[in-house]
Amino acid sequence: MPRWTKQHSVRAMGIYGNRVLPHIINTMCGMKVTHEYRKRVCADLFGEVLEIGFGSGLNVPFYPPAITKVTAIEPSDTAWRIASKRINASSVPVERGELDAQRLPYPDATFDAALTTWTLCTIPDPIAALREVLRVLKPGGRLHFVEHGLAPDPKVQRWQHRFNGLERRLVGGCNLNRPIVALIEQAGFKVADVEEFYEKGAPKTVGADTLGSAIAA
Repeated sequence: MPRWTKQHSVRAMGIYGNRVLPHIINTMCGMKVTHEYRKRVCADLFGEVLEIGFGSGLNVPFYPPAITKVTAIEPSDTAWRIASKRINASSVPVERGELDAQRLPYPDATFDAALTTWTLCTIPDPIAALREVLRVLKPGGRLHFVEHGLAPDPKVQRWQHRFNGLERRLVGGCNLNRPIVALIEQAGFKVADVEEFYEKGAPKTVGADTLGSAIAA
């Protein structure tokens, strides 16, 4: 399920993190159940788009034709190699950008939109990354997101807190209990629309998702 989409996490994990985990992520995150969410979150993207946590390019088949270019932030060479077939088959140009979303080299107001899918759970400093995304978005540009994080139900939250340490160790630094909307707002975005739900077929502790968009003021 999408909690395996912790693209940033492969650093500092040796052979498992650098060579094995990207293949596991690609398989688990390519499951059909994720297609609906990817299609929805990619809808209405246009122009030059920044995608953080690009991974193995699982969003590429869902890019709308209104996108003129995607700049992909992805630290894993293995994930990038896996993505090559999807990139080559796409009519949307995809260019690999910098490796770290927390420090982007692009000028202010560079991109028309941004995309993140199941990535904020793993970035060491998600607010720093989101502030960088905010900086490089044009005024009024939108961040499209679908992320898993802290569940709306206190009972599920308690289990998420209990299992978080184990999740971090097994899934490359993934956190189960990050409050996604709060992080996006704290970074300076204005959340425009949001939907919270549990993924079909996934345990609630790992399947509490938030899908929506936020505006760069």
